[in-house]
Amino acid sequence: MPEDDADPIIEFVAQGLVDSPARKLWRNLVAVDLSFYTSFIAEEIHDEGRAEGRAQGLAEVILFVLEKRGLAVSDEVRERITAADGPETLHGWIARSVTATTAAEILTPRQKGVRATPMER
Repeated sequence: MPEDDADPIIEFVAQGLVDSPARKLWRNLVAVDLSFYTSFIAEEIHDEGRAEGRAQGLAEVILFVLEKRGLAVSDEVRERITAADGPETLHGWIARSVTATTAAEILTPRQKGVRATPMER
Protein backbone atom coordinates (compact mmCIF):
# COMPACT_ATOMS: atom_id res chain seq x y z
CA MET A 1 0.00 0.00 0.00
CA PRO A 2 1.41 3.43 -0.87
CA GLU A 3 2.41 5.58 2.11
CA ASP A 4 0.01 8.32 1.00
CA ASP A 5 -2.86 5.85 1.42
CA ALA A 6 -1.56 4.19 4.59
CA ASP A 7 -0.95 7.36 6.59
CA PRO A 8 -4.59 8.46 6.95
CA ILE A 9 -5.57 4.87 7.81
CA ILE A 10 -2.95 4.72 10.58
CA GLU A 11 -4.24 8.00 11.97
CA PHE A 12 -7.90 6.94 11.66
CA VAL A 13 -7.28 3.68 13.55
CA ALA A 14 -5.40 5.53 16.30
CA GLN A 15 -8.23 8.01 16.75
CA GLY A 16 -10.80 5.20 16.87
CA LEU A 17 -8.97 3.34 19.63
CA VAL A 18 -9.32 6.36 21.95
CA ASP A 19 -7.67 5.50 25.31
CA SER A 20 -7.98 1.72 25.14
CA PRO A 21 -5.10 -0.68 25.87
CA ALA A 22 -5.15 -1.55 22.17
CA ARG A 23 -4.19 2.04 21.35
CA LYS A 24 -0.86 1.63 23.15
CA LEU A 25 -0.15 -1.54 21.16
CA TRP A 26 -1.14 0.20 17.93
CA ARG A 27 1.11 3.16 18.74
CA ASN A 28 4.05 0.80 19.34
CA LEU A 29 3.42 -0.91 16.03
CA VAL A 30 3.30 2.26 13.98
CA ALA A 31 6.09 4.02 15.90
CA VAL A 32 8.74 2.10 14.02
CA ASP A 33 9.43 5.00 11.66
CA LEU A 34 7.20 8.03 11.58
CA SER A 35 9.81 10.44 10.27
CA PHE A 36 8.18 10.49 6.86
CA TYR A 37 4.81 11.64 8.20
CA THR A 38 3.72 14.26 10.71
CA SER A 39 0.42 13.47 12.31
CA PHE A 40 -1.35 13.77 15.63
CA ILE A 41 -0.15 10.36 16.79
CA ALA A 42 3.40 10.98 15.55
CA GLU A 43 3.56 14.30 17.41
CA GLU A 44 2.12 12.68 20.53
CA ILE A 45 4.80 9.98 20.47
CA HIS A 46 7.56 12.56 19.91
CA ASP A 47 6.22 14.76 22.74
CA GLU A 48 6.17 11.80 25.12
CA GLY A 49 9.75 10.97 24.19
CA ARG A 50 10.86 14.54 24.81
CA ALA A 51 9.12 14.61 28.21
CA GLU A 52 10.72 11.31 29.19
CA GLY A 53 14.10 12.64 28.12
CA ARG A 54 13.68 15.81 30.19
CA ALA A 55 12.64 13.77 33.24
CA GLN A 56 15.65 11.50 32.78
CA GLY A 57 17.93 14.54 32.55
CA LEU A 58 16.50 16.03 35.75
CA ALA A 59 16.95 12.70 37.55
CA GLU A 60 20.57 12.61 36.41
CA VAL A 61 21.11 16.11 37.82
CA ILE A 62 19.75 15.03 41.21
CA LEU A 63 21.98 11.96 41.31
CA PHE A 64 24.98 14.04 40.20
CA VAL A 65 24.45 16.62 42.96
CA LEU A 66 24.03 13.93 45.61
CA GLU A 67 27.17 12.17 44.39
CA LYS A 68 29.24 15.36 44.34
CA ARG A 69 28.07 16.15 47.87
CA GLY A 70 29.28 12.72 48.99
CA LEU A 71 25.83 11.44 49.96
CA ALA A 72 25.25 7.70 49.58
CA VAL A 73 22.30 6.84 47.33
CA SER A 74 20.59 3.52 48.05
CA ASP A 75 19.15 1.44 45.22
CA GLU A 76 15.65 2.26 46.49
CA VAL A 77 16.25 6.03 46.42
CA ARG A 78 17.95 5.80 43.01
CA GLU A 79 14.97 3.86 41.64
CA ARG A 80 12.45 6.41 42.97
CA ILE A 81 14.43 9.28 41.49
CA THR A 82 14.82 7.68 38.07
CA ALA A 83 11.19 6.50 37.99
CA ALA A 84 9.76 9.97 38.71
CA ASP A 85 8.36 11.76 35.70
CA GLY A 86 6.72 14.89 37.07
CA PRO A 87 8.88 17.96 36.46
CA GLU A 88 7.48 19.69 39.57
CA THR A 89 8.54 16.76 41.75
CA LEU A 90 11.95 16.51 40.14
CA HIS A 91 12.59 20.27 40.40
CA GLY A 92 11.70 20.13 44.10
CA TRP A 93 14.09 17.22 44.59
CA ILE A 94 16.87 19.11 42.79
CA ALA A 95 16.44 22.04 45.18
CA ARG A 96 16.44 19.73 48.21
CA SER A 97 19.46 17.79 46.95
CA VAL A 98 21.60 20.87 47.51
CA THR A 99 20.86 21.07 51.25
CA ALA A 100 19.76 17.55 52.27
CA THR A 101 21.83 15.67 54.81
CA THR A 102 20.89 12.28 53.28
CA ALA A 103 19.76 11.22 49.84
CA ALA A 104 16.49 9.83 51.24
CA GLU A 105 15.71 13.23 52.76
CA ILE A 106 15.01 14.76 49.36
CA LEU A 107 12.12 12.34 48.85
CA THR A 108 10.41 13.22 52.12
CA PRO A 109 7.56 15.71 51.69
CA ARG A 110 8.12 18.98 53.51
CA GLN A 111 6.15 19.12 56.76
CA LYS A 112 3.51 21.80 57.24
CA GLY A 113 4.86 24.83 59.05
CA VAL A 114 8.44 24.17 57.93
CA ARG A 115 9.63 26.93 55.66
CA ALA A 116 11.26 26.07 52.37
CA THR A 117 14.80 27.23 51.84
CA PRO A 118 15.29 29.99 49.24
CA MET A 119 16.47 27.32 46.75
CA GLU A 120 13.19 25.41 47.16
CA ARG A 121 10.93 28.40 46.50
